[in-house]
Amino acid sequence: MKMLYLLAGLLVQGIAIAQTVEEKPVDLSYSYAVLRFVDVDFRDGDGIRFSGSYELDGNWLIVGGLTALDFNNNVDSTLVELGGGYLWHYSDDFDLISTLRLVRSEIDVGGIDTDETGFALSAGARGLLAPQFEISGSVNHINLDDSDTYLELAGDYYFTEQISAGASLEFAGDTDAFTIGVRWFFK
Repeated sequence: MKMLYLLAGLLVQGIAIAQTVEEKPVDLSYSYAVLRFVDVDFRDGDGIRFSGSYELDGNWLIVGGLTALDFNNNVDSTLVELGGGYLWHYSDDFDLISTLRLVRSEIDVGGIDTDETGFALSAGARGLLAPQFEISGSVNHINLDDSDTYLELAGDYYFTEQISAGASLEFAGDTDAFTIGVRWFFK
């Protein structure tokens, strides 16, 4: 019951903040940090993902991330990504984005560690559906010991020009994931 009151209070606070935001479009910035809770349908996995992007001069990006997941049966997984990307300004409200990242994976099963290094490639679009609502979608391929290709669909609501919150769904061949979290824009 306390959790219900807490959620109701957060909802009221979010509505109050949203009503103070002017109805003007936000600019799509690529200099941000993201913190998300991740829920994976495979073996009741969950954890956190910290990722970020930094927009360089021109249309180039630096991207990176860290995902730490815990699964049933005493299995832990850590994924570190670092790379770059390029964006094309398709229209005033939509961009096309591609990234290439070096990926390092570590899996710990009952004290036995397995490390792998590979790459990940993503291509997608990001844009404003409404003045304060962003959508994005991408096709992602990760190549480690076992390769996997997955589709990611996401949406974010901007409370201010610097803070947004949202959720994403990832549909993969082996596993599906749901994430929820916040994004802070610093440029």
